[in-house]
Amino acid sequence: MQIFISSKKFTYIMVYSNGKVAGVLFFIAATQFVLGLIVAEALYPGYSISNNYISDLGVGPSAMVFNVSIFILGLLSLIGTYFFQRAFDLKAVTILLTIAAVAAMGVGIFTENSGPMHVFASFFVFLFSGLSAIFSYRLMKHPFSIIVILLGVMSLLALILYIGNFYFGLGVGGMERMIVYPILIWMIGFGSFLIAFPEKS
Repeated sequence: MQIFISSKKFTYIMVYSNGKVAGVLFFIAATQFVLGLIVAEALYPGYSISNNYISDLGVGPSAMVFNVSIFILGLLSLIGTYFFQRAFDLKAVTILLTIAAVAAMGVGIFTENSGPMHVFASFFVFLFSGLSAIFSYRLMKHPFSIIVILLGVMSLLALILYIGNFYFGLGVGGMERMIVYPILIWMIGFGSFLIAFPEKS
């Protein structure tokens, strides 16, 4: 991707690789959602991170903030996945990221009042995001390759416990965050890795 900024006195030419563009988009996508989640929780009177579902934020006083933020998460991730595939041609990771991104957009469109559509979209986000983190090890160098696998496994294990109603005192909202937070940490780290990835000579 090339960005040209011209004037009478000078011309700047900034050249960004597809991988760096993907990294920036992944980083922004995850970071804005973390901030959006915090704002949404603050706007929802009496909201409990232990007893409330994350998706409760999409139908209460915080609905606009949460739904827009998670839709942006999915949209930027989807665009980032396009540039990622152009840079690295890792089809397995691309497919997993694409499904997760589209599902995240679906969560923003189909709120928890939408019934099965919301349930399927949420499950797909959880499952395919965790798998994306695990499969991204193929691009990573040690020890980051081990870290991303652990984050993905942690998320998927929390998903299994969540489905089985095993919350270990964290409550439904707390266990749901044990699914989501490792993925957000991974995406921010993954984006940073791609931004710093060496340019091809």
